[in-house]
Amino acid sequence: MMEGRQGLFPEQPLPAWRRAVLKVGSSLLAADGGGLSPRYATAIARFVSDAQRSGREVVIVSSGAVAAGRAIVHRQPTAGAAMAERQALAALGQAQLIGFWQGFFEKPVAQVLLTHDDLRNRRRYLNARATLLELLRCGALPVVNENDTVSVDELKLGDNDNLAAIVAALVDADLLLIATDIDGLHDADPRMHPDARPVPMVERMDAAVLATAGGVGSQVGTGGMRTKLEAAQRAASAGVATVLFNGRRAGVLEGLASGTLKGTLILATCSRVTARKHWLRNAPAEQGGIIVDQGAASALVDKGASLLPGGIVSAHGDFRRGDIVEVKVIDAEGGSGGARIARGISQYSAADIRRIARRHSRDIEASLGYNYGDTIIHRDDLVVL
Repeated sequence: MMEGRQGLFPEQPLPAWRRAVLKVGSSLLAADGGGLSPRYATAIARFVSDAQRSGREVVIVSSGAVAAGRAIVHRQPTAGAAMAERQALAALGQAQLIGFWQGFFEKPVAQVLLTHDDLRNRRRYLNARATLLELLRCGALPVVNENDTVSVDELKLGDNDNLAAIVAALVDADLLLIATDIDGLHDADPRMHPDARPVPMVERMDAAVLATAGGVGSQVGTGGMRTKLEAAQRAASAGVATVLFNGRRAGVLEGLASGTLKGTLILATCSRVTARKHWLRNAPAEQGGIIVDQGAASALVDKGASLLPGGIVSAHGDFRRGDIVEVKVIDAEGGSGGARIARGISQYSAADIRRIARRHSRDIEASLGYNYGDTIIHRDDLVVL
């Protein structure tokens, strides 16, 4: 597809990255319109392996379960197929999809099924984040897909493009890589306009850029260029740059492994830290808060430390794990009327914090019967006011 147009994309440096989310669509995995095929996936997997050997981390967001399930029951794509049919096909194909990816790697592949609801709910968001980061720490390759077998809304157009952008923010990725079946963004749909010109770089996403997008690209996929641009816009606002490239070209993937790109680079509108701190500073906080002693206040403000249970005096309100709460320093009378010093995402509920206040982190599990980590608010989830 568009074989002669790749040369028009100039080679440019790939931004430096340590952790990336790689989105791979059905058009690359169900390469012949049928079941899963290694035709293009082999080069994609080789890029991931090369990245891992160089000390980088990759999370794959992979479509293909419905296409794999359809091949099992030998059923052709049906326009307007009933939701139950698509969900059944996803259930049949998901095991095939994970086994397909595992066949390319010596490292263990981990299946992570998410819905948008998992990522809108702050407690489930934290659990998903913790799981993915732990999988990366133990050297596994997470393969994320939407939980299509039980989710209705998540089978809409472009679901995995936007899911990939959300996952990129979730795991603090430096880069979102979107493998597609065309060479990158053009100033018009190249399938309809042979004279369309390549767009090697987008400095800022706006309505004019979105207007260049075409429609759905293949019979096995669910999204077109517009959903990829919407995902890039979402990633950019979270401080993550996006790369659009042709996953059917082994040479392009080899270039990515060596730090060069022939495709489209969409720049982030701010840094990851800036985006996260802005959100933490401005998002509404729950009623109540956490009261800390002077030592903890100094550690948070002057040293950029995480909040540990030992420095907590008390917790007020009825907030839950995953809520944004304010942190106050104890006042001169030993009460809660002191100044606000920080706000952040609490890893524990108010009730839990009251039980473990003044205790050492190692005593959390003994006190509660479980633990969500050693910190009450991690420094990455905290902003000083």
